[in-house]
Amino acid sequence: MSSFLCSLLLTFIFTSQISTATTDATGKFRYICDQGNDDGNYTTNSTYHTNLKTLLSTLTSNKDINYGFYNSSYGVNTDKVNAIGLCRGDVKPDDCQNCLQNSTALLTQLCQNRKEAIGWYDDEKCMLRSSHRLIFGINEMGPAMIAWNLQNATKEVEDEFDKGLKNLLYNLKNLAASGESDLKYAVGSDVIGPNNNQTIFALVQCTPDLSETLCDECLDKSIKEIPNCCDNRIGIGGRFLRPSCYLRYETNSLFYQQTQDSPSSSSSSPSPTPSPASVPSFSAPPPFAENTTSSPGKSNNSTTIGIALGVPIAIVVMVFIFICIYLRLRKPKKTCEEVQEEEEDDIIDITTEQLQLDFNTIRIATNDFSDSDKLGKGGFGAVYKGRLFNGQEVAVKRLSMNSGQGDSEFKNEVFLVAKLQHRNLVRLLGFCLEGRERLLVYEFVCNKSLDYFIFDQAKRAQLNWGKRYLIILGIARGILYLHQDSRFRVIHRDLKASNILLDEHMNPKIADFGMARLFGVDQTQENTNRIVGTYGYMAPEYVMHGQFSVKSDVFSFGILVLEIVSGAKNSSIRDGENTEYLSSFAWRNWREGTATNIIDSTLNNDSRNEILRCIHIGLLCVQENIVNRPTMASIVVMLNSDSVTLPMPFEDLKSLSDSSAKESVNGASNTEPFPR
Repeated sequence: MSSFLCSLLLTFIFTSQISTATTDATGKFRYICDQGNDDGNYTTNSTYHTNLKTLLSTLTSNKDINYGFYNSSYGVNTDKVNAIGLCRGDVKPDDCQNCLQNSTALLTQLCQNRKEAIGWYDDEKCMLRSSHRLIFGINEMGPAMIAWNLQNATKEVEDEFDKGLKNLLYNLKNLAASGESDLKYAVGSDVIGPNNNQTIFALVQCTPDLSETLCDECLDKSIKEIPNCCDNRIGIGGRFLRPSCYLRYETNSLFYQQTQDSPSSSSSSPSPTPSPASVPSFSAPPPFAENTTSSPGKSNNSTTIGIALGVPIAIVVMVFIFICIYLRLRKPKKTCEEVQEEEEDDIIDITTEQLQLDFNTIRIATNDFSDSDKLGKGGFGAVYKGRLFNGQEVAVKRLSMNSGQGDSEFKNEVFLVAKLQHRNLVRLLGFCLEGRERLLVYEFVCNKSLDYFIFDQAKRAQLNWGKRYLIILGIARGILYLHQDSRFRVIHRDLKASNILLDEHMNPKIADFGMARLFGVDQTQENTNRIVGTYGYMAPEYVMHGQFSVKSDVFSFGILVLEIVSGAKNSSIRDGENTEYLSSFAWRNWREGTATNIIDSTLNNDSRNEILRCIHIGLLCVQENIVNRPTMASIVVMLNSDSVTLPMPFEDLKSLSDSSAKESVNGASNTEPFPR
């Protein structure tokens, strides 16, 4: 409870803070340096400084980006620099690049030696931001800057304006938040006034790396702050500049370029655009500062004291401080184990951030995603072989634009695999989330995937029983680690032959964690309305009722064992003139005492008893009754010891033919065989 209140307090202070922005000598560039971080300094000509210059000079080098959003990073560990460049949705690509290039020169000069910097250039046509922190996909409300029109408005105009403004902005907010991943932008207008003689023009935009929910939250915050700002001049115009979103509205001043493909909300046709001379000047400094007067000959810039806003905030802050202090004193001290877990979580977060690679690094490593370096193509995109700057060979999974794997699955895989380390799990070396690009960089596993061998009549002969047995044992150990031995209990939910990679020694490595789910330490089962995975490998309780648990992975493992032993896919196996599912075929032959019919004909008879024992274990795993299925810990013991007596499997599993008629379901991982 106290942690929640203290977190809320910090968020309240941070998001309510309106920072003072500085304007350069030209009046075109507004910028904020440092953003209040104590560790925000770097030394001139240091590695961080070099990385910053390199990153900003190449930020707009990707000519395939024509939607005005650039995000990249450069360097490693504490010298890693992250940057975001965003152009307003109505700015043309060439103008966008020029705007960001001009911002680069100004930001590095005006915020020299500061790791945290943000600037808006040329009437906010573009925003440039750099940081030593991870800033991608994070909704940051501050530092915020509010500017408002200095012209006075009549009370009548204010009332009419307020009525139409909120409806217009909330409609635009919904349009922008639900926009595509490369553009979260909307413009619109509405006619107001006693004689319908005034028009409100408005523009809202979020950085495209935000989810719909985060974009909505950022814009909603700005809309709700309108009544508390602008020195009671909300009826003329205002601007809200935040790192993650931008909002602007004007009266009788069309300040954006209208394009055919711009999302818009309009109650009526806009009035004629006034001449540039009628566009009013703005006060850039926010409340929380003393009034100042601009120098002669320049636009009138002033600041006001936000007493009406500041006093309630101060009272609320004081109340929360006292509550936090009180609860903190009452809270018992953490155990050593709890402290250690928190430290490990911090290390994990840092590790994940350090895995982020910039797009140019991956593009160079794969020879610009050359077809000659393409290893294959899966259901979610192509896989390329690459070589990093340090000479390490990697496999790069580049998700296709129309991939069924969304941002949630992508982030799920990144954060899960980054936290898991085991010899039988594929190792994630890096990732890239830049514009439309979603890339995963894995260790290169030279012998492709299990399905490449096991389902090919000629190639499966390369897998003698000794190799197949070690593959079965390695998969079992990898799943046991996920279920029990790692710090997290993980349910993979998509175990299948194409997701088992084989290294140079034919050791198996479990891959593709896009569908995986974390379980609590004491959690045994969870339900879902969205069934994901591959039919034939999915447990019946999951297919029919959406229930999954560690026993769901056990079922998938059982199917894998039967496939490895037989060399046949579970989707079909031919017995004379009849075709049936492998699981049904195995049960029938087990029942009739002809289990040897299940064994791949390319295997010799030297290990017949061990092979039959694996068939026995496989059938134990695919029992319909969850309770009867063994745990992975028991399975590993069974595989390691011939002296362990195996229980008899119950053939209560009705044929999966009804539920396995399709290959995949609901956007699940329907991966085609491909080498990696």
